[in-house]
Amino acid sequence: MSTQDNSIGARIGTFGREAVQNGWTRERFTVLGLIGMVLVGLGPSFQVYLFTEFLIIALFALAFNLLYGYTGLLSFGHALFFAGGSYGLAIVMRDLQPLIADAVGSGVAPLVTFVVGGIVGVLLVVLIAIPVGWLSVRLEEIYFALITLAFGMLGFSLIVQNPGGLTNGTDGVLVLLGLVELGGMEFRLGDRRVYYYLTLAVVLASTYALWRIVNSPFGTICKSIRESPDRAAALGVDVRHHRWMTFILSAFFVGVAGVLIAGLASVASPYHSHWTQSATAVVATVIGGATFFAGPIVGAFIYLYVRWGISRFPALEAHWEFFFGVMLIVTVLYFKQGAVGGLLMLHAWLLEVQAVYERDGAGAAASFVSESVSNKLRSVGDRLTSTGHGDAADGGGKQ
Repeated sequence: MSTQDNSIGARIGTFGREAVQNGWTRERFTVLGLIGMVLVGLGPSFQVYLFTEFLIIALFALAFNLLYGYTGLLSFGHALFFAGGSYGLAIVMRDLQPLIADAVGSGVAPLVTFVVGGIVGVLLVVLIAIPVGWLSVRLEEIYFALITLAFGMLGFSLIVQNPGGLTNGTDGVLVLLGLVELGGMEFRLGDRRVYYYLTLAVVLASTYALWRIVNSPFGTICKSIRESPDRAAALGVDVRHHRWMTFILSAFFVGVAGVLIAGLASVASPYHSHWTQSATAVVATVIGGATFFAGPIVGAFIYLYVRWGISRFPALEAHWEFFFGVMLIVTVLYFKQGAVGGLLMLHAWLLEVQAVYERDGAGAAASFVSESVSNKLRSVGDRLTSTGHGDAADGGGKQ
């Protein structure tokens, strides 16, 4: 027995030494990340709910970044597709669940209805994205952002007006996830832990699909369009058509996130289509770093958990927009590649500190750290001073 324990301990020690010496490979990081996400489902109920929301917002931001970070188009109307997925699911569950129960039996009806509603919601999103994208990609830069914002608010207004009694106006449509009986087992689809694992599976599959798209020839063309549309067109790329296809793909995955949020919130709300919901994806992407695939994921985590941390203090909660504004200003001014870029810079700096320590000892490493921090603070001060002088000079010139 002791031999087995020693063997396990030796393996763990070998794993740790190799991780330190060779760095965290993608495979090791992925395995530990998956184990961690599985264990999250065993945590406190509210934290399971919060992490489920994080996964959904991360998928929303990842899908948005396919258009923004990889193709160079800033959309303020993606909440339209977020709401499309949620309302597609909600309407199917409200109106068709009795019919589906008669067809497949009441035991599996909630699960089958959820799957059918999810498919209908995503197809609805694609049907909306085809004409909206075709019209939007004919414009560029700020005009593209404005027309997507206009389409998003048009969708919000339409939902609030409750056309044909479908959307239930400002009250939204309730999504009630019932009890499933499958293979002799019973579980409630709306249970937080059950829904967390369902969301985790869908988000992981969608994230992998987005990663494959980004690293495919299609994704390479997206990057070339982002860098120089004119050069891409000169190489024979149909820029407008490619942007249109990217728009539809982005909307598709946003629709998947919309389906998931409806099940989590137990309602399809018109505010899922409001422009502020689109801003959530924009903010998460900017905070995390649009040039990195994992940037929107990290940004969504920071956005949601900082927001939750602020909510723990009533005095801060009353002014939470102020703190987010400061965070965005600091990110834009000093972390132009977002939190992921900042972490990579920190990693490179720590490697330099380690190299100095191994070469010259602890005293030299401490001096290096002190000098690096001083230089950074000095550069920040110089930048702020130069900005102030520039403003003063401009003001003097105008007078």
